[in-house]
Amino acid sequence: MINELVGKIKKLEAPIVVGLDPMLSYVPEHVKEKAFKEYGETLKGAKEAIVAYNKAIIDAIYDLVPAVKPQIAMYEQFGIEGLIAYQETCAYAKSKGLVVIGDIKRGDIGSTSEAYAIGHIGKAKVGSKEYQSFEQDFITLNPYMGSDSILPFLKVCKEEKKGVFVLTKTSNPSSGEFQDRLIDGKPLYEWVGEKVHEWGSDFMGDEYSYVGAVVGATYPEMAKVLRKIMPKAYILVPGYGAQGGAGKDLKDFFNADGLGAIVNSSRGIIAAYKQEQYAKFGAENFAEAAREAVLVMKEDLRQAWVK
Repeated sequence: MINELVGKIKKLEAPIVVGLDPMLSYVPEHVKEKAFKEYGETLKGAKEAIVAYNKAIIDAIYDLVPAVKPQIAMYEQFGIEGLIAYQETCAYAKSKGLVVIGDIKRGDIGSTSEAYAIGHIGKAKVGSKEYQSFEQDFITLNPYMGSDSILPFLKVCKEEKKGVFVLTKTSNPSSGEFQDRLIDGKPLYEWVGEKVHEWGSDFMGDEYSYVGAVVGATYPEMAKVLRKIMPKAYILVPGYGAQGGAGKDLKDFFNADGLGAIVNSSRGIIAAYKQEQYAKFGAENFAEAAREAVLVMKEDLRQAWVK
């Protein structure tokens, strides 16, 4: 799957992943009204509104970007109906040829870790049959519990030819409370980066590893160090746009070949119609506003990845 992701990035010349993180407040009123008219102001109604919103955005951007990244918490808040919306969103994205990165940030050990892996990127066995619950190609993982929390996922990944992105240096302001702490003279995020490289060296695609890292756009100076530590790891870069990251700041996330990183934008794209820059589209044309935001982002990122 890493080969497919790299191939799509090359073909589209767009190292972009669109975060499908739909708060109901992002969904235009006309979309909600249609869903609520049929299903009421219920969890089912919320689910239908979110799926309609996501499908419209996917239809508008699938030919421009290689991947989407649904954040599962935005769906879980609506309970079982929300998980159905997550499942339908992943399946629809796959039907359009997109790589799906499930932002689930799991991290547990033993049989629990293996169960998470089977549920999200593997196949559940039921008698003589097997079922794939969610059509995801990559997932995000929290490595706080060490190799015990990562290796069960990698076992399933190797069976399914799927991949992971390990939280390494995150974009949030308080990430340094733990991640920047010095251990034997090096910050924790460097130790995690070394493990990412180690885990990935045994699980390679043609050019890059199936084991990638999450490194926030808000910390470019740390990305420069991590890029050297993890030369074959793809870096998933959150924090672009709404959190302050810009294309000109991201050069060190990429390798000399112009590859090695994929940059995420969530509300900057899916809620673009709410921004003054895209107000001309109006709420009725929210998907067209999202498409325009992708084109603007692609041009902005040329400052970083075009060599």
